Amino acid sequence: MSEFAPGTRVRVRLDWPELRGPVHIRTPHYVRGREGTVLRPLGRFANPEDLAFARPAAVLPLYHVRFEQRALWPEVVAADEVVVEIFGPWLEAA
Repeated sequence: MSEFAPGTRVRVRLDWPELRGPVHIRTPHYVRGREGTVLRPLGRFANPEDLAFARPAAVLPLYHVRFEQRALWPEVVAADEVVVEIFGPWLEAA
């Protein structure tokens, strides 16, 4: 897993682990497969996807990632942005 610097273009993995069984996912479905820009790293934290099931949890980097609103919802007229907290394993270089 790569660490990402501010300004790096990233893509959120297009994955649906919830289809494979019970899971806890913090990555919103509407950003999966979409490209955004890392705003800032937020630190390293225990993976909540494991903590939710009382499993040992790896410590992972967490990022603020900015998405253009139109990239997520093409019908939107405004040129707003959406900022989402996303853990590193969900991100890949765009």
